[in-house]
Amino acid sequence: MGTLDRILDKSLRGERITLEEGMELLASDQIEKMGHIANQIMLRKHPEPITTFVVGRNVNYTNVCDVYCRFCAFYRAPGSKEGYVLDDELILSKIQETVDVGGTEILMQGGTNPNLPFTYYIDLLRKIKQRFPNITMHSFSPAEIQKMKVVSDGLSLDEVIKQIHEAGLDSLPGGGAEILDDRTRRKISRLKGSWTDWMDVMKSAHRHGMNTTATMVYGLGETVEERALHMLRIRDAQDECIANKYDSKGFLAFISWPFQPDNTNLKLEKAKPEEYLRIVAASRIMLDNIDNFQSSWVTMGPEMGKLSLSYGCNDFGSTMIEENVVSAAGTTHKVNIELILKLIREAGKIPAQRDTKYNILKMYNESDKADVDFVMQN
Repeated sequence: MGTLDRILDKSLRGERITLEEGMELLASDQIEKMGHIANQIMLRKHPEPITTFVVGRNVNYTNVCDVYCRFCAFYRAPGSKEGYVLDDELILSKIQETVDVGGTEILMQGGTNPNLPFTYYIDLLRKIKQRFPNITMHSFSPAEIQKMKVVSDGLSLDEVIKQIHEAGLDSLPGGGAEILDDRTRRKISRLKGSWTDWMDVMKSAHRHGMNTTATMVYGLGETVEERALHMLRIRDAQDECIANKYDSKGFLAFISWPFQPDNTNLKLEKAKPEEYLRIVAASRIMLDNIDNFQSSWVTMGPEMGKLSLSYGCNDFGSTMIEENVVSAAGTTHKVNIELILKLIREAGKIPAQRDTKYNILKMYNESDKADVDFVMQN
């Protein structure tokens, strides 16, 4: 039996994959074999042939950012004539539009804007929750939370997260993880902080009862070992959350996608589609304590998103009504709910709308049509 087969058999027995074994997975060209095992592991957690998705909107409230990531085509430097901060009423109108079409989640994200005081976020969240008490605010990346700490006049990270949670922040997305290793982070985003800065925010959110998601952007010049370390560091943090029996369930999902080099200052080759399937399968095998894996059709396109449902993914992510960060890098896939239903069905699955906590809100039978039909730009 070859090394890969031994590792895959070990994973099927429910045993933990080590760093070295993870590197073997991430270097293997036997992608279909890995995908088959990843799919079996997924089916143990999700035996019903259901693929979920959430109806949500991305609200990019500001594009002003002072960390100048080399891989980002979205940000504008402080003082730029192209910088903006959305008016509160415009943000509220975008949320109203989302609610009107059955949306349940707002992914509000922007740059690390040094001109916005901490009270801006507190006041905005309170205003949103006052008007939309049932909307889930799945918003602000760890880098934005760290910036809130900087502008908060001396509050600790725990206090910042406590206050923003009380004001209306329900859960934290995993944006800004990129690769959780400082060698790569210093190369691509020197001012964004260390991988432990990202993780400190997530651990604090878990302590305060918030669920989060974890992400990985690969193709940034990282090594195979750094990819494996990224996954193990997420797994370790999830172990910590489970062991401490926090009210939070920790990382509810893992989402990976390749770096999009167009229109950025980081000139690297675009990762090949098969690399995505390798990452998806390996992450499902390695991250044995995370239940949900999202397909990243935002960057990979609908057809590859559909294929990933047989490589370990059980979720089709968000409808992403309005998205400006990825599309700024030249990746735009227009997808409506009817197409999402079609793609999930073509993969042999039953589509279901969920909320941010992965509770199913609505099942779609074969004859069901979407209640709304709008265009999402990803």
